[in-house]
Amino acid sequence: MPKPRFRSFPTIATAILLLLIGTFAQSREITDMMGRKVTVPDSINKVYVPSPYGSYLMYSLDPSMLIGLNLSHNEDKRYLPKAARELPVIGGLGGQGQQSNLEIVLKAKPDLVIMWSAKKSAVEGRIDGALKQLNLPLVYAVAETISEYPDVYLFLGKLLNREGQAKKLAAYCQKALSEVKEIVDRIPKGKRPTVYYAEGVDGLSTECNDSIHVELLSLAGDTDVHRCHTASHQGMEKISVEQVMLYQPDVIIAQEKVFYDKIYSNPAWQNVRAVKDKRVYLIPRYPFNWFDRPPSFMRFLGFKWLANILYPREYKIDMVKEAKDFYRLFLNVELSNDEIKRIIYP
Repeated sequence: MPKPRFRSFPTIATAILLLLIGTFAQSREITDMMGRKVTVPDSINKVYVPSPYGSYLMYSLDPSMLIGLNLSHNEDKRYLPKAARELPVIGGLGGQGQQSNLEIVLKAKPDLVIMWSAKKSAVEGRIDGALKQLNLPLVYAVAETISEYPDVYLFLGKLLNREGQAKKLAAYCQKALSEVKEIVDRIPKGKRPTVYYAEGVDGLSTECNDSIHVELLSLAGDTDVHRCHTASHQGMEKISVEQVMLYQPDVIIAQEKVFYDKIYSNPAWQNVRAVKDKRVYLIPRYPFNWFDRPPSFMRFLGFKWLANILYPREYKIDMVKEAKDFYRLFLNVELSNDEIKRIIYP
């Protein structure tokens, strides 16, 4: 009678060992932009980004990786990357659009959650309870100022295996910051035009000069006429026409078309220098605002637009060509000269 062969245990043990090795090989440990150690899948195909700011950045990096949008884009879909146009609206965190439905998020099977933060501080205790329920690896991208966007692009490019596109976008952002700074630094502060930032349909809301909402103004010469300390992150400080007349800004940049369309015919504004000199400009806003609200990568194009407005002799640039190149690089959208002109000069 042949002796029985006992090979099952080694075989099972080997299989378990190979499975464990395979599992570990499919993940990696990274350090996110908060300095947190996070184990993430080696291959990341789908991500959930609960904040609009992070989602917008993903539009430029690779929108096909998003499981959905935080907010709908009905009037500006034409200017979005094709991969983002048909994505479902799944919402985000409280206060940033509609609330996400966790069942929808889980059904989409994201590999990772990417959180956006404007502060490098401890956040573990503040992570939304809903995100913890997802039981997914969570990483933070952090940009305290616009100058940190290149670092965000490089971090996410490496994390998501999109380094080629990330390097192009980071390089554009860094060059935009550097070339405008070089122009501004050559102009004495006393010769830089003063600016009033008009918000609201009446143009009588604005921002203190230290507000994050006027970061571009600070970088473009720091001549915001409303010098004060920001009371809250929300901003929108109320002001009177009389105060604007006392400021006598050289330039007005306006958020709302309703205000812009009426300012030259409104008697209350006729004695403001910027109005008399025809130096009132409506901020372009497609697919989202070039200046603020929301702060996004569109501000790099807006920075060039602003510098050209303030320093047309020193910063000569073909804004139509620049915008066409920007939309192609950041949004993978080809626009005609006429379409670009309608965005810049509505």
